[in-house]
Amino acid sequence: MMWGDHWMFGGFMWLFWIAVFVALIFLIRWFVQQGKAGEPKESALDILKKRYAKGEIDKEEYEAKKSDLLS
Repeated sequence: MMWGDHWMFGGFMWLFWIAVFVALIFLIRWFVQQGKAGEPKESALDILKKRYAKGEIDKEEYEAKKSDLLS
C-alpha cells in the first residue's frame, strides 16, 4: 500500500511542476507582448515618406496620397 501512495504523490508532483512550467511560459509570453504593445507604430504618413525617399513612388503620387491621408 505504501508503494501506491508514493507513486500517486510522485505523479502529482510531476503534474504540479509541469503546470508551474507551463504557467511560467505563458507569463513570459504575456510580458513580451506587453512590451511590444508599448512601442510606437509607424503612421501611414511616415510609411509614405519612406516610400518616396526610397524612390518607390514619384512626387505626383506622393502628393496625391499625402493629401488623401491629411484630408
